[in-house]
Amino acid sequence: MCKVYDIAVVGSGPAGLTAALYARRAGKSVIVIEKENFGGQITFSPKIENYPTAMEISGAEFAEKLMTQAEAHGTVLEMDNITAIAKDAQGFTLTGEYGSYQAKSVILATGSKHRTLGLPHEAELTGHGVCYCAVCDGAFFRDQDVAVIGGGNTALQDAVFLSDICTSVTIVQNLPELTGDPVLQERVSKLENVSVICDATVDALLGEGRLNGIRILKGADKTPEVLSVTGMFAAIGQQPENGAFAEFAALDPAGYIISDENCKTGTEGLFAAGDCRTKAIRQVVTATADGASAALAACRYLDR
Repeated sequence: MCKVYDIAVVGSGPAGLTAALYARRAGKSVIVIEKENFGGQITFSPKIENYPTAMEISGAEFAEKLMTQAEAHGTVLEMDNITAIAKDAQGFTLTGEYGSYQAKSVILATGSKHRTLGLPHEAELTGHGVCYCAVCDGAFFRDQDVAVIGGGNTALQDAVFLSDICTSVTIVQNLPELTGDPVLQERVSKLENVSVICDATVDALLGEGRLNGIRILKGADKTPEVLSVTGMFAAIGQQPENGAFAEFAALDPAGYIISDENCKTGTEGLFAAGDCRTKAIRQVVTATADGASAALAACRYLDR
């Protein structure tokens, strides 16, 4: 007979593993189910320098330490892709590609992925010049030339942030004009080391083992041009993967799970933590905070 856990956590990023740690310290049985790689997206970050007490640590090492800590407290880790969820009077049944799991409560910590450009070698160069978070990785490109891909608010905010760190910033927008808020556009236009290229797309990433340039295609005739940059920040949005849970967890128009500050969803016993839920700031420190909040809320639910 399938073991019934007190809490099943879907996703093993900082939010999910922190939730498991807090739940285990509260004496609850916990299984963490991960579909790709334990540790989540943070494992691709070459360095973390903005997490309290960690002067410098790689994302992979941070994730490994957190996973080891959760396991040391008795968390069960399982590799599977959860494709469906059901609820009855006894709790929840989670169906994966390799098995099914039962739990009295569930914490969804599935995260979200930065949209990629879909270019050859993009995965290999991620963390080696190709980045998706200026706040996370911008400091590693001090006094270097970089490019920001996108023209919305995030791209413009990234460009403003990077302008204080980098020698030059080139914004590459695939539309004929920028789409960010006018106040941001005005601010960008006043920055002497920021330039804008509209109606252009990135065609290729250049460099072996490390990014040293990008090739763009400009205008209707797709004129090629090479930009010599050592860093590229793709700011073309994020993509949550919450469709499998939409029946029990309401989603906003962008696909993020709607939850309150206690990480409660509209379904009793179902919680959401980290980047998969609606929130203003998506950083590793806010993910771990969500994990603690969701775990404690789940414990209160179980102890009623």
